[in-house]
Amino acid sequence: MIPAPFEYVRVGSVDEAVAALAADEQAKLLAGGHSLLPAMRLRVARPSTLIDIGRVEGLSAIREDGDEIVIGALTRHHHVANSDLLQRSCPIAAFAAAQIGDPQVRHVGTIGGSVAHGDPAGDMPAVLVALDATFVAIGPGGAKRTIDAASFFTGLFETALEPTEMLTEIRVPIATEGWSFLKFNRRAQDWALVGVSVVRASSGVRIALTNMGLTPLRATGVEEALAAGADMALASSRADEGTAPPDDAFASSSYRRAVVKVLTQRALQEAMA
Repeated sequence: MIPAPFEYVRVGSVDEAVAALAADEQAKLLAGGHSLLPAMRLRVARPSTLIDIGRVEGLSAIREDGDEIVIGALTRHHHVANSDLLQRSCPIAAFAAAQIGDPQVRHVGTIGGSVAHGDPAGDMPAVLVALDATFVAIGPGGAKRTIDAASFFTGLFETALEPTEMLTEIRVPIATEGWSFLKFNRRAQDWALVGVSVVRASSGVRIALTNMGLTPLRATGVEEALAAGADMALASSRADEGTAPPDDAFASSSYRRAVVKVLTQRALQEAMA
């Protein structure tokens, strides 16, 4: 399909991008475009203005900052996947990025664009929830706001970002104790029917689910069962608690509920090994 008419603006800085957002409440930021443009073609998204931030400098670096790794919002999936720092210090983020789409998508799509899109079927949102990441946004006047992962995703294609804010960086903890990222799809490059991300840390095990509701969800039932001493099989049987998986042409909700239990047990086995 053909997108609805829109204006196009290219900006060179975060301040310019925020000012452009403030000037048009129906505007959207364009980074790699691999999340937004398909939605525009289906007219699910109908921005009046596209603000191209692809050439804003300083937002595509990956660096270590104490016990966290800072990923610039404009970092391409390819660079996340191939970052020596992430492969060494937060391997689940690098591994998951390598599974996104195909090489063309990974070379153009950005981690910030994927996250800001708020698609519950996307790979990276659940990974970041499992990591307990934090998101840094810049608003009018250079105001900086930090949003934790538990609060960032608020609904279907909705996030806690204000209309005049721009996501600038994602901060993830160093996480090397144990992890797993598994997803089940019909074909290698399809959206996941179901996905499971597991991160093992000193504070316990965090588990996040992909495409099991309107946002990426924590599998709190499984986490509670593990903390109480249940074995992985019994804990995994609670993986669908509190979820509301879609029922569509690709899979029924009952099928997704069954699959998520199997994937959760496998992911726990990998993370605990």
